[in-house]
Amino acid sequence: MNQNRALLLFAWVAVAILLAFEWTRFTATPPAPAAAASAAATATATPVASAMPGADALPEPASATPTAPTPPAQPGLEAAPIAGAAPAAPPAGAPPTAETVEVRTDVLRLRISAAGGSLVFAELLDYPVDQENPERGNVILLNQDPSTFDVAQSGWISTAAAPGVESAYVFEGGTAPRVLAEGEDQISVPMAWTDAATGLVVRKVYTFSRGSYAIRVRHEVLNEGSVAFTGHLFQQLLRVPPPPPPKHAMFTNPETFSFVGAAWYSPEDHFEKRKFADFAGDGPLNKTVTGGWIAMLQHHFASAWLPPADERHQFSLAALDGQRFAIRSVGDAITVAPAAQAAVDLDLWVGPKLQEPMKVLAPSLPLTLDYGIFSFLAQPLFWVLDQLHGLFGNWGWAIIGIVVLLKLVLFPLSAKQYQSMAKMRAVAPRIEQLKERYGEDRMKFNQAMMELYQKEKINPLGGCLPMLLPIPIFLALYWVLLESVELRQAPWALWIDNLTAPDPWFVLPALNLLVMWATQKLTPSPGMDPTQQKILQWMPVVFGVMFAFFPAGLVLYWLTNGLLGLAQQWWMTKRYGAPAAPVVAKAK
Repeated sequence: MNQNRALLLFAWVAVAILLAFEWTRFTATPPAPAAAASAAATATATPVASAMPGADALPEPASATPTAPTPPAQPGLEAAPIAGAAPAAPPAGAPPTAETVEVRTDVLRLRISAAGGSLVFAELLDYPVDQENPERGNVILLNQDPSTFDVAQSGWISTAAAPGVESAYVFEGGTAPRVLAEGEDQISVPMAWTDAATGLVVRKVYTFSRGSYAIRVRHEVLNEGSVAFTGHLFQQLLRVPPPPPPKHAMFTNPETFSFVGAAWYSPEDHFEKRKFADFAGDGPLNKTVTGGWIAMLQHHFASAWLPPADERHQFSLAALDGQRFAIRSVGDAITVAPAAQAAVDLDLWVGPKLQEPMKVLAPSLPLTLDYGIFSFLAQPLFWVLDQLHGLFGNWGWAIIGIVVLLKLVLFPLSAKQYQSMAKMRAVAPRIEQLKERYGEDRMKFNQAMMELYQKEKINPLGGCLPMLLPIPIFLALYWVLLESVELRQAPWALWIDNLTAPDPWFVLPALNLLVMWATQKLTPSPGMDPTQQKILQWMPVVFGVMFAFFPAGLVLYWLTNGLLGLAQQWWMTKRYGAPAAPVVAKAK
């Protein structure tokens, strides 16, 4: 009876969570219109400039009378919390006019624009969009296409001349494609911007490493003039929201409820995030951070700027013209005296949310893999899965292995649970006799049933905990399978060539239905309400249909868990479930 009620509880929890997903998706606030977004951005401009260290070196906000020269126009930073912002930029995704250099490593194909030295294209060579339809190509993370506009920018902000996001750089070595050759571990792309009037030379050097999605970006400033240069180094991720997934997808498409938006980390407040629709409504960010990072997140993939960990930066958000959204980091003022030079090294991650490589770059960066409220379970669960994958070399066998481990860990509790259930099964005929004797008098029936349990030393609540524990584990594994890029399109065996997609032949859901039905038949339900019994009879069918649309890896977990549970229950019933002699309780 306890197991049946636990099954009902799980059903209600699962339905409630799925309904919550749908409610969140259908009631999500759409991105603010252009006018509202511009107003919100303007409203947040002043506080940051005043709070930023070294802000006295910047001009006053555009709405005030400037007291210092306005820096050169920097399209793309027009709503930035930096004084002296430039006028509006061309529409997102406008046809590029600047020269570009293509770079190809063993894992990335990229394009760098001479306009601001921005990274404007990134193709992930090891991640096809659809492994069954290779003609769809690979995942494109950065792009200048209007519908998927997404770029990574960096530059300088100063009251004097300084290279911004559209300043013209000159590639050193020309614009010929750069390819990481066999035997090479790294390839660099240097470029330079020069202001003849002030003698300022600014170089930007991209360095790409073999097998890595981490990109080193070095900014060098050489002051050959007679006046000191003071500027703030900024980084920015600018993109448009992706097209929404089909509304009919519901939980069958993880894109439906996976987080898409901006995220940032600070040692004080840890991981935080904001959806595009909430950029204006949730207020300005304006956070001073040392040792943090900023990122744009989507399902399985991320782009992230990591400023120097020992320097202060101002993090901010901006909604530009109601279509583009930016997260930015602006550093403290850097002063370079005449005949002096300075250099700053940054890291840029462009690629899948691979936890171990991300951890090497920054211990907190794997937090971009957002498991939501189940992180406390999902993180250790993935660690165990990863260790088992290293042992078996297959994620499907790793899922089966983690079920076996969990069953072993919970065996002492499960043994007590099944002993209790076996005893309940043995006294089931006597419970039915009591039910017939007392008829509709539920109070007397329950009293007589408790006396019988006490006499036979049966604890009807003793088996609840082992039945409830798999529920949060199931939900945590659901997020692990959907969000962990390591499992993306991973095969298992035979017809299961993608553990994160539904079983194409519905074999696993059908087997799971049979296991649930057999478990139900083996589970005693003395004294259960007839309505509950009817609901339980349909539960295997309901779950069989629902699991047909779940990821195959998740159904594999639940099927393995059910098979082991069924075998354990059969053994315990056989061992402890010898029928007791019928006893007719006396009426009180």
